[in-house]
Amino acid sequence: MNRRKFLGLSVLAGAGTIVAPQITAASVQGKKKKKVVIPTRMLGKTGLKIPILSMGVMRADNPAVVRAAYNSGLFLFDTAHGYQNGKNEEMLGDFFKDKDRNSFIIATKGKANLKSENFEAEYEELLNISLRRLQVDYVDIFYTHAIDDTDSLHDPRLIGMLKKFKEDGKIRHIGFSSHANKPELIDDAIATGIYEVCLLSYNFALTALPELNAALQRGVDAGMGFVAMKTMAGGTEDPDGQKNVDGAACLRWVWQNPNITTAIPGFTRFDLLDNCLEAAYSPKLKASDIQYLSNLKNKELLYCQNCEKCVNDCKKHLPIPAIMRAYMYSYGYKQASLSKDTLMELNLTGNECSGCTSCSVQCPSKFKVAEKIAAITPIINVPSYFLS
Repeated sequence: MNRRKFLGLSVLAGAGTIVAPQITAASVQGKKKKKVVIPTRMLGKTGLKIPILSMGVMRADNPAVVRAAYNSGLFLFDTAHGYQNGKNEEMLGDFFKDKDRNSFIIATKGKANLKSENFEAEYEELLNISLRRLQVDYVDIFYTHAIDDTDSLHDPRLIGMLKKFKEDGKIRHIGFSSHANKPELIDDAIATGIYEVCLLSYNFALTALPELNAALQRGVDAGMGFVAMKTMAGGTEDPDGQKNVDGAACLRWVWQNPNITTAIPGFTRFDLLDNCLEAAYSPKLKASDIQYLSNLKNKELLYCQNCEKCVNDCKKHLPIPAIMRAYMYSYGYKQASLSKDTLMELNLTGNECSGCTSCSVQCPSKFKVAEKIAAITPIINVPSYFLS
């Protein structure tokens, strides 16, 4: 089925032409209605069988796009406590409040401030707020958010609270999300014995794939399920965000690994959803996809590998991977407010490189780090009401 046959599919779904929760859709052209099916995979030992395509809701602010995804047969929706200052969870709560609770899966995330003396009370209140926003009694998956070090992952206070949330019936499955040090974190998660799901960045641009794929296999063997984010490697073919990548090719590449249960691309428009659906209905990696991604891999993209070599190279040891992620949010995702929120969490001033006459960072991904820092950190001082 070619792309033209999918054109307008998600718009019809948004209008309710396709009915959830069936994972089928019919071509909108031709006399015969040929049904196509989105493949499903098991999420580790959770018992959840999920379509290979799900929705990352982080950037979406239009419930019609959520409706189109849901009516197209997608039923796992991923959000987080901090997305859009809580409005993201509220939007999902309003959309799903009159839906059969068994027809959708909600995953949300919450950052654990382990430095706080009141961590336990604060973390429980964070989850309670998310449940109220989502208008549900429980979430299907709760990820402890943005874990980058093993000390945090097996912190006894964090593990204690995650176990409590599950015992109290507020979450069904325990997970963690991460952008960095993923093989080490997966092995540590296996050792703890409580983490059932891992949400991790996974895309064609990664340079340390053999080590990561081996860790994914160890996780699957231990019963963990894996969900892929950042599958578009920043979303654009150039560092200035002028041309979108072919999302269908990116997704097909991800799904060639059977240890990835589902991907959560952050589509915000009907045409982007159509592109993802095109891949889901025809998920086999094509020769043209391989050639396209091979050519793209040699370009400077927006996706930071989080190898952290830059942190050691930098004379000031700046949190460059997080700054590069903020750059991606603005120039790739076109969401300056999310970029500012990311930078504010780092307690930056907006003038980080002052005093340096030359940059000592040699980025393996060929990022022009100093230029990117200079282009994004001033956003800290821009009033939020001016930002998209």
